[in-house]
Amino acid sequence: MDPAAQMTEPPLLLGRVAAGDPTAVRECLARYGGLVWSIARRFEGAPGDCEDAVQEIFLDLWKSAARFDRQIATEAAFVAMIARRRLIDRKRTRGRRPTIDPQELSNVELASGGAGPDTCAEANQAARAMNQLRPEQRQVLLLATCHGLSHGEIAAQTGMPLGTVKAHARRGLMSIRAALLGVQSEENP
Repeated sequence: MDPAAQMTEPPLLLGRVAAGDPTAVRECLARYGGLVWSIARRFEGAPGDCEDAVQEIFLDLWKSAARFDRQIATEAAFVAMIARRRLIDRKRTRGRRPTIDPQELSNVELASGGAGPDTCAEANQAARAMNQLRPEQRQVLLLATCHGLSHGEIAAQTGMPLGTVKAHARRGLMSIRAALLGVQSEENP
């Protein structure tokens, strides 16, 4: 396509989205909503998951609209590529998340595993201390210690802010230490 022809062509929809045109956003949803929804249905199982995925895809599309190049692909192909990439990312993220048994969160039990009586007594004392924590503190500590998740990963999985995750971890550990030492905890009286 020659440069003179490009000058006379009207701006494409994604170019208008990138420029911040509010009418272009509505047009984009109307034009590509069906395409994005059909791609999402192939990747996601539940309708609620599809709706979440479509929302994420369109948010990603708004952020990426300026990268669209009509010499590389059509708008529909660009939208489909963004949708496919976002859905693959969602699938990979789900595959990395450990599943948490609700029973594990409500009642921590440690098996002796052939350990000596002193070790079993300490393990039982630690389990009792863990069961005395607030549920969110116990959840954060279980995800960190038993599942090996970082604070950032715990925040992403639970939906808690990162600072809240760190606070729960700190307060929970302080409470467990106090319980193991037999002193009154300042955090959980």
